[in-house]
Amino acid sequence: MFSIYILTHNEEVDIGACLESAALCDDIVVVDSCSGDRTPAIVQDYASRLPLRFVQHPFASHGQQRTWMLREIPAKYDWIYILEADERMTPALFRECAQATQRPDHVGYYVAERVMFMGTWIRRSTQYPRYQLRLLRVGRVWFDDYGHTEREVCDGSTGFLKETYPHYTYSKGLSRWIEKHNRYSTDEAQETLRQLSQGSVQWGDLLWGKTEVDRRRALKNLSLRLPFRPLLRFLYMYFLLGSVWDGRAGFTWCVLQSFYEYLIVLKVWELRSGKGFPLKAGQD
Repeated sequence: MFSIYILTHNEEVDIGACLESAALCDDIVVVDSCSGDRTPAIVQDYASRLPLRFVQHPFASHGQQRTWMLREIPAKYDWIYILEADERMTPALFRECAQATQRPDHVGYYVAERVMFMGTWIRRSTQYPRYQLRLLRVGRVWFDDYGHTEREVCDGSTGFLKETYPHYTYSKGLSRWIEKHNRYSTDEAQETLRQLSQGSVQWGDLLWGKTEVDRRRALKNLSLRLPFRPLLRFLYMYFLLGSVWDGRAGFTWCVLQSFYEYLIVLKVWELRSGKGFPLKAGQD
């Protein structure tokens, strides 16, 4: 068996359905980054019906928040599944995770996401199967910051599960998506500059990487060095990966991802030129 840890911040739209999907587990921990909406109240209501613990901790970064919860909040079991509020645990995935925890082969397992957008599974342009490390052994996996998100640090080998999880990336609407990705683009611009100054393209991983994770990371590193990145990203996703067959949802997804890429490019230019635009007094 394993525990489920859920990270939240202003997730009143998603947290109820997320907790419902996690109800198969008898040790659920919600780590909230001091939400200002109804998230705490909704979680407390579910706590009367589910084996659930609620903890609040100020957010510093994705990597630091994950590492803090793994170090400071004791789990009931030796394994933890990390679930985001806009993701869902499925019965089939739960069963496979339970089986994986009985094997001593690995310290962590990657699970592929199914990106759900505008009521459609965007399978092609999201590079499915695109894996995230979700199931991990306590004390053997930590997280470092990488751009706006995090990257895992594993003390041992990792494996891949066959079952997938749905990720409702657009559940809070367009305004929330734009606001969130505007923030993300600042961190991504800083990481881009770091990669350009310190990193290099891993051609071996790009062409012959052992796993999807290795190949995807090498492709991202290469993309940072290409001209016309936003346009190339759209053409790559829409035509080469085949999102043209995903209808209106696929087209919209590719346009938004290209817009996000353009925000990163603009903020890299700001950082390099020193022409950033400081906030006026009273803005946050």
